[in-house]
Amino acid sequence: MARRPLTSPRKEAIQARSRATVDALIEATARILVREGFDRASTNRIAEAAGVSIGSLYQYYPSKEALVAAVIDRHQQELMQVVRNALAEVSALPLEEGVRRLVAVAIDAHRVNPKLHRVLAEQIPRTGRLKNVEAFNRETYALFRSYLESHRVEVRAADLDLAAFVCVTSVEALTHNAVLHRPEVLSDKEAGALVEEATRLVLRYLQ
Repeated sequence: MARRPLTSPRKEAIQARSRATVDALIEATARILVREGFDRASTNRIAEAAGVSIGSLYQYYPSKEALVAAVIDRHQQELMQVVRNALAEVSALPLEEGVRRLVAVAIDAHRVNPKLHRVLAEQIPRTGRLKNVEAFNRETYALFRSYLESHRVEVRAADLDLAAFVCVTSVEALTHNAVLHRPEVLSDKEAGALVEEATRLVLRYLQ
């Protein structure tokens, strides 16, 4: 039976110099994943692209899978911060304006480096990051439910937990599948139409 590769970092970067090394490795991993794919990526290639010795790489990461996991974790953290910021910004907006803004933010987030998003989606099971994704989804549901609660008089749905799940899952499914199968709808020319259609979908359900 094949041994599962280690996906946790060997140690945490604390000093500024070590953080810079880790940042360079993670950024190089992301570039190589987009350009060459997972199978052609290697720790030697990543170290070379990062301008870091292979010994320094192994001080922090035991395998390329651990580096890919680090890219996934950082990507998820960045997306979650976008979600938090967006929900804070729209908390006082009327439902229609707020939903449109949130849908636009979700779609814009997927438009940033969609090739990387596609590769990372394929690697999440391999790196054991499904639990992280589930935690991300739970927080997103909770944040959107709180938004719906603050606009209770505008919402038809009686069960806000279910409503938050339906809305968030619907928008995520649309944007995720656009990245995987219809990248043209994320282009500058067509993204606006996708925002309007997804906004209409969510508002008609909620109201």
